[in-house]
Formats: sequence, structure tokens, C-alpha cells
Amino acid sequence: MTIPVSAVLITLNAERWLEAVLRPLAGFDEVMILDSGSTDRTREIAGVFGAVWHESSFDGYGPQKRRVVELARHEWVLSIDADEVLDDETVEAIAAIDWQTEDSQKCWRIRRRPFVGRREIRHGHWVPDPVVRLFNRRRHTFSPAPVHESVIPTGPVITLPGAMAHHSFDDLAAVFRGDYHRLKAAEYVRTGREIPGALNLSTRAAWAFVYSLVIKRGFLDGPAGVVIALSGAVNAVLGLALAGEPNP
Repeated sequence: MTIPVSAVLITLNAERWLEAVLRPLAGFDEVMILDSGSTDRTREIAGVFGAVWHESSFDGYGPQKRRVVELARHEWVLSIDADEVLDDETVEAIAAIDWQTEDSQKCWRIRRRPFVGRREIRHGHWVPDPVVRLFNRRRHTFSPAPVHESVIPTGPVITLPGAMAHHSFDDLAAVFRGDYHRLKAAEYVRTGREIPGALNLSTRAAWAFVYSLVIKRGFLDGPAGVVIALSGAVNAVLGLALAGEPNP
């Protein structure tokens, strides 16, 4: 029996993990992709798995995810990223829900297991990482934030059994992604956010580093834990620093 839920995702040159992402979704009644200009094998792979294909220009993660949710055929939606792979336990838990009678105010979160390359990161500020991804689109949707978007719950949030592997980075160098910080900076400029001074930014960065490496025990992940703590420090200040730079 198929699961009467639309599984939706956004893509851009997502061939690296797309096959692994789509395989656990075979039991869903609809799988839909909203692409923003892929030039690799993304569309070919989507076709092999029978995914519905749409295209739209990209103007931020929140707006793009809102679009694909609006396109879904079913009211119940599972939103996943093109580098997130559901495990069997989570798929089975979703299949066991009675979608005909379920309260539309509810939504469900899924625990993410972060990976860098083949290594799972078990400590630091990335862990734990539960995200709301299963919801009724008539009641819930994503925030409009261009980066670090999230579903805005309007009712109770339940944690699903199992987890999904999150393969965001092929190696430690890829942890430092400039595109996210530029999107954050543009949003800060748009909203007129006050830019802190150097002392404030230094304090933010230092606290983020200590929090991830020491308080969240990132040191137990070895050198990877140090790099991830550094990425937390960068994430805490780079968008703000970029927003404060004069226009070229």
C-alpha cells in the first residue's frame, strides 16, 4: 500500500546523493522535485525514480521550499533535502500513521545524523539535530528565510522513530560554505539589522567555538570536532561582518 503523502525536495546539481535519497521514498504516493537549473544528472536520476519534475529560479531556501510544498498533490507533505537519506525505521513509522484521521495540527520531527564524508559526527553543536519535516501543508509551511529556513509549527510536534543521514559535506574543507553566509548577509541588510562591533563579534565567535568544542564535547570527534567548532564560530559572525561591509 502506498503512503498518501507527497515527498518533496529542492535540487541543484544533486546527483551525488539523489539516488540514495529517492530510494527510500519508493512507497510514497508522490515524489516531487523543484529544480533550480541543474546541469548534472539530477533530472535523469529523478526520472528513473518517477519523480514529478518542476523548475523555478532560486531566490532563497525558504521561498524555494515554500514553492515545492504548494505544488504538492497531497495535503500531508514530507520535505527532505537532496542530501538526506531516511532509514527504514522512519519510513515504516510514517507508513503506520493513519493519514485519513490524523489531526492536521500535528507535525513530526526527524532526527538527523550529520556526516562529513563517510564519518558520522556524534558531538558538537551539530548534535542533536531534530528537524520538523512532516506536516499538513494547509496548517504549516516553511519560514521565508533565505537560509536556515524551518517549518513553523502551529500545533504539537512529535518525534518520529529512526533518523535520516545528513550528507552535507564531502570533507572538512566543505564545511565553510560562503554561499550561506552571503545569503544571511543579504537578509541582514534587507531587514536593517544593526551590525555589532569588533569586540561583540569576537565574543560571539569565541563563545560559539567553546560551546561546540567543550560544552557539547566536540573534542570527542577529534580534529573534525575542532573544525566543526571553528565553523560554528564563523557561522556566528561572518554573515554579520559581510552585512557591515561597504557596497563594492
